[in-house]
Amino acid sequence: MNKEWHLGIIVLAVAGMVLFSQSAFIVHQVQQALVLQLGKPVRTVSEPGLHFKVPFLQDVHNFEKRLLAFDQEPQEILSADKKNLKVDSYARWRIVDTLKFYQTVRNEMGAASRINDIIYSNLREVLGQYTMMEIVAGAREDLMARIRTQANLQSSQYGIEVLDVRIKRTDLPMENSKAVFKRMQTERERQAKQYRAEGEEEAVKIRSTADRDREVLMAEAMRKAEEIRGAGDAEATGIYAEAYAKDPRFYEFKRTLDAYQKAFAEDATILVQPTGFYRFLQEGKP
Repeated sequence: MNKEWHLGIIVLAVAGMVLFSQSAFIVHQVQQALVLQLGKPVRTVSEPGLHFKVPFLQDVHNFEKRLLAFDQEPQEILSADKKNLKVDSYARWRIVDTLKFYQTVRNEMGAASRINDIIYSNLREVLGQYTMMEIVAGAREDLMARIRTQANLQSSQYGIEVLDVRIKRTDLPMENSKAVFKRMQTERERQAKQYRAEGEEEAVKIRSTADRDREVLMAEAMRKAEEIRGAGDAEATGIYAEAYAKDPRFYEFKRTLDAYQKAFAEDATILVQPTGFYRFLQEGKP
């Protein structure tokens, strides 16, 4: 009897443990749960902790409560100025309605497919209203805000909230990149030629101005030089005249000796009659 009693207690304990393990479940603080009964949702659990369900009849599906990232593959977008752009973007989203999320997309893989379609359609719609330069160097924050708002409205039907959409990179397709590079190169060459022409024109103006200033300076210098030379000649003439007036005979003798020194070469032999210009060569007669 005792053995049967002990066996019964063990069986009840095991059954209780199995029953407890099948009826109790734990919701982590970063998760939220949906309880299903025979495949149909019956309630949602968003509070963390220990919870219970009907064993064997009800199942629990856990979903993330944290922010989730969706990294989209680069997509080609046509801008308002008919430029093909390859846009690489990503989004941040979270599950806000577990029941609606499960009923519409089931799991995160299904949600990623929906978000991909939503983000891509909004990227095409919004970026298609702007030119390439406005997309690349314009008000990027305003563009992202519009895309995020529209994407959030469309994703709400799936129990999803899109909190942020960002463009990581915007490139041109390879064939467009070559054409744009060629056009940029041609434009830079045109600008370089224009700058060189303007520089040459400015250089000609500077050289003309410098030549004119040089001529004016040279003329002014020549005028001053002539004035100084004229003043010097006048002063020299006055000195000569004053000296001649003091002793005409000595002055004539000095000027004639200076003329001899300039007229005759060294070791020259001259046979002349010492009269006139050569009279001072006569020995003993100054």
